Amino acid sequence: MTRGDDMGTPVKTEPLVLGIETSCDETGIGIVRGHTLLVDAVASSVEEHARYGGVVPEVASRAHLEAMMPTVDRALREAGVKLADLDAIAVTAGPGLAGALLVGVAAAKAFAYGLGKPLYGVNHLAAHVAVDQLQHGPLPKPCIAMLVSGGHSSLLLVPDVAHGVTSLGSTVDDAAGEAFDKVARVLGLPFPGGPHIDRVAREGSGSAIPFPRGKADDGTLDFSFSGLKTAVARYVEKNGGSMNIADVAASFQEAVVDVLTRKALAACRLHGVDHLLIGGGVAANSRLRALAQERCEQVGVRLRVPRPGLCTDNGAMVAALGSELVSSGVSPSELTIPADSSMPITMVTA
Repeated sequence: MTRGDDMGTPVKTEPLVLGIETSCDETGIGIVRGHTLLVDAVASSVEEHARYGGVVPEVASRAHLEAMMPTVDRALREAGVKLADLDAIAVTAGPGLAGALLVGVAAAKAFAYGLGKPLYGVNHLAAHVAVDQLQHGPLPKPCIAMLVSGGHSSLLLVPDVAHGVTSLGSTVDDAAGEAFDKVARVLGLPFPGGPHIDRVAREGSGSAIPFPRGKADDGTLDFSFSGLKTAVARYVEKNGGSMNIADVAASFQEAVVDVLTRKALAACRLHGVDHLLIGGGVAANSRLRALAQERCEQVGVRLRVPRPGLCTDNGAMVAALGSELVSSGVSPSELTIPADSSMPITMVTA
């Protein structure tokens, strides 16, 4: 982008982008300038879903409607910018919950139309890749990205996040984060399950119970966690009150992160890539981060993992991808873009 200095001379500046994220239960508003994060404002409805043990789509949609404008106003205030200062609006167009996505897409269209600013409907998963640039700078080209969350467990080859990614493997049943939630419920731990299993597991042994490693050595880059979830449920049913919950949590967690890191490094090896990026909510798991670092160091792969606050769903990641698209000269989306709940990862923009 160009602006005039005090003498009226055009000066090239990094794009100032507002990002809107409403794919699930987080209303996220982020503002970035280039690769610099100015603000990351989040309004979460997780407590409203906790009583149900999972996200209720209609509850999430209503929460987004109520939180949208207060969260946008807070983000602008904390960043010290005005809507008129923005160079572009970016929004998660998919994948995600259809009703929740519609709230964010409709808001973004209104802002873009009213302000006369370009609109970028972006892929939620690609945004999880782009957000790392806010902490560690430009992404190496190419890199392998492993995205692990409540809805996704995916391995991607990323030559250039602004222009496309290639899917290498994904879950064939439960995603890693979904398995954490279901096992937490079996163990009587609160929703969402990931942080609570991580906490309890620190008091247990990851080698105490030999839980299965689904698809660990099947020659593919796909994942499967449904069998592991069932194995934990059967173990709990059989052992009841005599079991050590910390050992169960630690052994389950170890099985998940063992498979995730094995597959990720296999992808690096198969494609001759020496940089691995891990993103998504499960990337905040302390054992995954530690084991990935250990195994990457053993084989000479550089690991990049954003700080935990940037791993979960947030508006900063959407703004980061929007900024990358603007800087790379990618054409904006049309104002007629839909909210696509099943948007394929190979589509970076709508």
